[in-house]
Amino acid sequence: MRRYGVHGGPDADALHFDAASAECVVFTFAEGLLAAFAHDLKLRVERFTLEVNRRTARVVARFEAGSLRVVGAMRGASEVPEALRESDRREIERAIVRDVLAADHDPEILFVSTRVIGRGSDLDVEGDLTIRGRTRRIATVARPHAGRIVAEVVLHKPDFGIAPYTALLGALRVKPDVRIRVSVPLQ
Repeated sequence: MRRYGVHGGPDADALHFDAASAECVVFTFAEGLLAAFAHDLKLRVERFTLEVNRRTARVVARFEAGSLRVVGAMRGASEVPEALRESDRREIERAIVRDVLAADHDPEILFVSTRVIGRGSDLDVEGDLTIRGRTRRIATVARPHAGRIVAEVVLHKPDFGIAPYTALLGALRVKPDVRIRVSVPLQ
């Protein structure tokens, strides 16, 4: 995977971002009988590239499925750093990479925009997202916030062939919907 900072790269009409200049985080949510004893999680994608072609208004993003790392447990909108031991983090990461995303078989998650339309300071973005070999159309609105452009989308994992994770005979489950947030510096 090529690495670029915010500027540079082979195409002068394009902006290039990676984990050094942009951020991609995933939020998961627990449910079930024992959900009160489980944790909602914040994960970060450590390796990705995102290219925005200013001339064609095309966005192409490639995320390494095996690079998700646990940032921490969440309680509402707040991180709870002491809630997870390091061994818990590593086990969660292994389960996500191996069981949820099957990164050995499908190492790349790909998004290619099919339509980007400016609406004031917002951008309506539609495109095709491929996870585990399944492609689905998604749409989001990218908005300026605190010097960045931020886009969020809720994904329904079963749409991509991903069964919600369960433990303790189903008494603890991860909800089938996850929230993804991508942000890049405002250009």
